[in-house]
Amino acid sequence: MAATIVLIAHSHQRDNRVAALLAARGCRLDWRCPKDGDALPRDIADYAGAVVFGGPQSVNDAPRTPYLQREIDWIGAFLAAGRPLLGICLGAQLLARALGAAVYRHPAGLLEAGYYPVEPTPAGRPLFPERMHVYHWHREGFDLPAGAELLAVGAGFVNQAFRYGRAAYGLQFHPEVTPPIVRRWIGHDEAAADLRRPGAQPAEAHLAGCARFDATIASWTGHFLDQWLGPATGALGVRGAT
Repeated sequence: MAATIVLIAHSHQRDNRVAALLAARGCRLDWRCPKDGDALPRDIADYAGAVVFGGPQSVNDAPRTPYLQREIDWIGAFLAAGRPLLGICLGAQLLARALGAAVYRHPAGLLEAGYYPVEPTPAGRPLFPERMHVYHWHREGFDLPAGAELLAVGAGFVNQAFRYGRAAYGLQFHPEVTPPIVRRWIGHDEAAADLRRPGAQPAEAHLAGCARFDATIASWTGHFLDQWLGPATGALGVRGAT
C-alpha cells in the first residue's frame, strides 16, 4: 500500500517540487488547505508523514486567525505521535511555535527574497554537505526551539534549518520552488513592493539565481526527502522528477 503524506497548503499552489518528488516516490498525497476550510486529519496513524508549506500569513496572527492556531495544535499532536514532519518557511515557523519558540520580524526590517547562501553547522553536514544558495521569500524568522538541533545558518536570518527528534525538520527556505514558481511569484502585483524592501533582491536576480542554482537545489531536495521519509515509507530509492 502506498504511503500517504498529508500536505498542508496556505495557498492554491500545488505544482511544487516537493509534492512532485513525493508522488514520484510512490506516495499518495492528501492536500489540505485549512485557510479554505479544510479539516486537518484526525487519525494521524493513517499518515506516513506531513509537509506544512509556506504562505503569506504570519504565525503571530494565530490568536486572531483560528485556522493557524488549529495548525499549531495539530503539529504538536503529529509530533507527539512520532510521525515525520517537514515545515517549509511559514511551515517551519509554525513548527517552531508548536515547540514553544518565538517567531518575529528581523530587527533591522530585512526581507529575504531571492537566492541566499546557507552554511551547514557541524550537526547539519550529513544533510548540507557544503555552502549552498537556496530560495527565500520571508520577513520573519524564528528562535531555535528548545531541544532542537540547528542544521544550517544564514547571514540575514541566522536559523535556517533545524531538526527536532528523529524526523521533524524546519526549513526557512523554499526547496519546493521551481523555475515556473519563481517567475509566478516575482510577477505578482504585491511582489514589486516586497522587492524594494531592505535585504530583498531585484526580480532579475531571482531569474539569474534560478538559472544558476536550481539544478543543485533540485538534486539536494531529492536526497533530503530520501533521508527524511524513505525509511518511514519504504519508498527509498524510487526516483522521479526534479
